[in-house]
Amino acid sequence: MSSVQIKRVETKKDLKDFIEFHYDLYEGNEYDAPNLYSDELNTLSRDKNAAFDFCEAEYFLALKEGKVVGRVAAIINNKANEKWEKKDVRFGWIDFIDDIEVSSALLKAVEDYGREKGMTSIVGPLGFTDMDPEGMLTWGFDRAWYDGNPLQLRLLSKAHG
Repeated sequence: MSSVQIKRVETKKDLKDFIEFHYDLYEGNEYDAPNLYSDELNTLSRDKNAAFDFCEAEYFLALKEGKVVGRVAAIINNKANEKWEKKDVRFGWIDFIDDIEVSSALLKAVEDYGREKGMTSIVGPLGFTDMDPEGMLTWGFDRAWYDGNPLQLRLLSKAHG
């Protein structure tokens, strides 16, 4: 049985925890240049982000022993899926501790959400639209300009292709 619990973000406090996890995870990392809290809140809020006119999304937190250890957004861009004749669920805002069980649980949450909504494939990391920051580092982890968690991305790439 997994020691990781997945919690759907449902309250303002949950959303605050979702946003703040990035700051906690990368605290002290001199190469991290986090987004402003207010920008993240506006982007992730259904009443402030115009992308919700054509997107659906759910956010998930991973917890171990009651502590947040990961996060991910599951996004369906209906307009893009219609235009490109796809049934994609996107994952974005993915951050987690160095633990394959956590990354697996987060991606499974996205897969399950997509499946519930009739999607047939998972793609990412992507935002709501192509105007959102996106991408994944696959090499150059030793470079000073890298601002993420190298173990995180290596684990994702290795475990999930």
